[in-house]
Amino acid sequence: MKNTLEYKNFIGSVSYSAEDKVFHGKIEGIDDLVTFEGATVADLKTAFAEAVEDYIETCTEIGKKP
Repeated sequence: MKNTLEYKNFIGSVSYSAEDKVFHGKIEGIDDLVTFEGATVADLKTAFAEAVEDYIETCTEIGKKP
């Protein structure tokens, strides 16, 4: 079983909250805190990709290397 996702060379951790019935994670290996969540695995993958895209865009806007 794999507890990570990968998108555009970014790694996302994956956890499940039984209490909240939601998958959640964060982008690993960066100096910022970027989180994502989804009710299904498909939702989680989409949210992770969107979080990575948003992170890259934000870094570009502020002149920071992602």
